[in-house]
Amino acid sequence: MSEPLMPQHDPPIALTMGDPAGIGPEITLKCWLQRNQATCPPFLFLGSAELLETCARSLEVEVPIHRLQEPVQARDVFPDALPVLDLPLPAPCRPGVPDSRNAPMVIRSIDLAYDLVRTGQASALVTNPIHKNSLYSSGFSQPGHTEYLAQLCGLDFRPVMMLASERLRVVPVTVHVPLREIPSRLTREGIVHAAEITYLALQRDFDIPAPRLAMAGLNPHAGEAGSMGREEIDLLLPAVRDLQAKGMPIDEPRAADSLFHETARGRYDAVLCMYHDQALIPIKTLDFDKAVNVTLGLPVVRTSPDHGTAFNIAGQNQANPSSLRAALDLAARMARARTADIHSS
Repeated sequence: MSEPLMPQHDPPIALTMGDPAGIGPEITLKCWLQRNQATCPPFLFLGSAELLETCARSLEVEVPIHRLQEPVQARDVFPDALPVLDLPLPAPCRPGVPDSRNAPMVIRSIDLAYDLVRTGQASALVTNPIHKNSLYSSGFSQPGHTEYLAQLCGLDFRPVMMLASERLRVVPVTVHVPLREIPSRLTREGIVHAAEITYLALQRDFDIPAPRLAMAGLNPHAGEAGSMGREEIDLLLPAVRDLQAKGMPIDEPRAADSLFHETARGRYDAVLCMYHDQALIPIKTLDFDKAVNVTLGLPVVRTSPDHGTAFNIAGQNQANPSSLRAALDLAARMARARTADIHSS
């Protein structure tokens, strides 16, 4: 697999369509309407132009849609119109009602966006939310975007998910796992892998030369010296020793209930959490509308808004674009940091 080309000028961000029946079209339009804000870099939508036009009419907003012939035109078009590489939908779209007949174009949007970033025609990949059950009939066999992109990239290791905002960065070591299964799913190797990927990403993509990592204990009070569980002693501490031996500044596991207050957050750049809710509850409490899902370890930059398709409010002009705008902004900053890192090497 060839490395991404590094163009001299920042190309636009490739924004996927996501599920056309979800809130993706609405928040895409709203982000373009906020294009003059500093946190909204130029982007190129890969999906149905007709879908956006229909959505704009229903929202009663003026958003000119410009169908592009070539991605290179996107930056020039963006100030005056929303640039689109048109992927017509096979079936009519009804907001809030997913239709598996449109799945091939949803998948095609991801494939094309990845290819644009890989070849340097786009600087980063931002994905609108998908509905996985609608995609399975079209050959989408992965649990989600992260695994599918890892497959496209030809990776032989598992990427790592980070949730990031201006106030906190968290990395769940296990993700969509039932609570009762977490102790059996945690491994020393898995913890070390997540920490190493996170450390390198903080250096390369977040421009933090010497990242500081924290680790949340699995059990109350981080196990209380084994009286409330031995996972800290048997798994987490050995993983910390492995990481320290590799020169990474990381302390022994801390009680999760005291890791996320303001003073504690000033002591680290990211915290490794042992399970999904341990990571997502604090960041969504602190910054619900602006948290961003970031995939670490890919050869391309990929971010996503930290919410789903929200079928229940699709087409009702209730969707908040803040998380998508934050995802676009973070993707642009990560891409610039990665380019600067390559040029300085």
